[in-house]
Amino acid sequence: MTEHKPRVGWQSDFPEFRSADPSVIRERLAEFITDASPEQMRAWMDAIKPLQDEVNEVLVRDQLASSYSAILEYELPLDARRPDVILLVGAEVMVVELKGKITPSQADIDQASAYARDLRCYHRDCDGREVLAVLVPTRARGYLGEDAGVHISGPDALDGLVGELAKRNPHPQLDRAAFLEESAYRPLPTLVKAARELFQTGNLRPIHRARAATDPAVEEISRIIHQAALTHSRHLILVSGVPGAGKTLVGLRTVHAHYLDDLAVDRGNGKPTIPAVFLSGNGPLVEVLQYEMKAAGGGGQTFVRGVKEYVKQYSRRHDLVPPEHVLVFDEAQRAYDADMVRAKHDRPNARSEPEEFIGFADCIPEWCVVIGLIGTGQEIHVGEEGGVEQWRAAIDGSAKRSEWSIHVPPALAKTLGGGIAPIEARPALNLDRELRFHLASDLHRWVAGLFGGADVADLARLARTLELDGYHLRMTRDLERAKDYLRSRYAPDPLARFGLIASSKDKDLEGLGVPNGFQATKNVRVGPWYGDDEDAYGGRGCRRLETCVTEFGAQGLELDSALLAWGTDLVRRQGAWSNARARGYRSPVAVK
Repeated sequence: MTEHKPRVGWQSDFPEFRSADPSVIRERLAEFITDASPEQMRAWMDAIKPLQDEVNEVLVRDQLASSYSAILEYELPLDARRPDVILLVGAEVMVVELKGKITPSQADIDQASAYARDLRCYHRDCDGREVLAVLVPTRARGYLGEDAGVHISGPDALDGLVGELAKRNPHPQLDRAAFLEESAYRPLPTLVKAARELFQTGNLRPIHRARAATDPAVEEISRIIHQAALTHSRHLILVSGVPGAGKTLVGLRTVHAHYLDDLAVDRGNGKPTIPAVFLSGNGPLVEVLQYEMKAAGGGGQTFVRGVKEYVKQYSRRHDLVPPEHVLVFDEAQRAYDADMVRAKHDRPNARSEPEEFIGFADCIPEWCVVIGLIGTGQEIHVGEEGGVEQWRAAIDGSAKRSEWSIHVPPALAKTLGGGIAPIEARPALNLDRELRFHLASDLHRWVAGLFGGADVADLARLARTLELDGYHLRMTRDLERAKDYLRSRYAPDPLARFGLIASSKDKDLEGLGVPNGFQATKNVRVGPWYGDDEDAYGGRGCRRLETCVTEFGAQGLELDSALLAWGTDLVRRQGAWSNARARGYRSPVAVK
């Protein structure tokens, strides 16, 4: 049987850590983090010896300390973040974040707090225990106080904090090997309950719109899931719809369903605490959904995760089986092909994302349902062009293909037919009504016509129809006038969200007061940008119209009204669209 080491740079008891040559520890960390920068290497060398000195002082004073553990660069499963140091002190846990400075920033404090929070919420062995967050500015001296539950201390005072923690609950000693088991890091039952209650009853503006319109699809999925559990079978469900039709809501309602607890299978150590997970490769969408759910605890990560880390977690170890029975893959038409997975995950023998997910599902005991949410015309990155056909190919290549059935909207049945697994057309799996633009059913035709060279008179007729239906297109060359309009328009509605968006390719907008450049937009936290009121998030929420998101921060997300700043990266010249002035393209193109 192959031995699998935990995802950690260094682990040992206190005596071994104290006695190790610092260069040996540094080399071990570098072997684990192969892309460590020279700055990271220097930081390790600067921090390891002071940490060893503090551990030595603890060992001198505390006869029980020989059983304490030091863990460096522990990779949180499904997360890829790594707390610098975790100390297992008696029955308690200390998470230590090191910063090479004298005075820490608020971001440093929040980072340490988040590590402690996630261990409390997701780690089996931290349930009901003290998890002490400590921030160590390595050039500071002495104990500097506490801020938002985070202790701030120079390296020289760290031994005192360890000693105080040891006194609180010295027995039983936490087992390091058990702590580092990958299965130990999962949402705790209380957090799952809180997340479900918040989803079902909370005031979550982007989530709880137009539930009735998604009921048929949710009910159809529920029937298939119950069938899978009853017959011990495996099913692929594809749900299609235009942007704004509620596909994300269908996925979220499914993973939060209470009935899944009764259908889950005991794996030998109890039933999974979370039988379903919502996965997306859309980083901004994941951030916004987690932000909306953060009130439940755990940073809102209980049911919503990023695809990349999920694939990384379960593809590198064949014996590691996902705990869920239901995997919801958002924007499944944008799943990476094999070439892009190899590039993104640095794995020469990688398969496509659909092949990876069907492979994960094959390992889940007794039954599994994979749900792909399919949007139309939303492939925006290289490697996303394979479309839904990749899912059919993944089923046909499954080692358990005879156990699989496929359920799709009627329009996809013919496209995906002819394979090994049976395919069923189910009309409820097509969401054919735009929830976000329910008064603008012709909007997509107007946009397509504008860029496709439609007759001007036809476009004008469509624009008039949109206006009469209550969807207003407004245009001005005065940026402040546009901002004043939106503030006045939505002043009576504090829940409305409007914001400034622009192309990342335009190189002239910044000079006109639209901060669409890389440096400006990379600092925008899209969770609070979309979700917070005007006075929150330091006054940088979308309603303030002072910060901007580009196409990479707006993909699949909702605004009640958008102030689209159109610059010179796409202009109409001599009867054709030209991007000659856009930045980032290898060569200009013209579209008639």
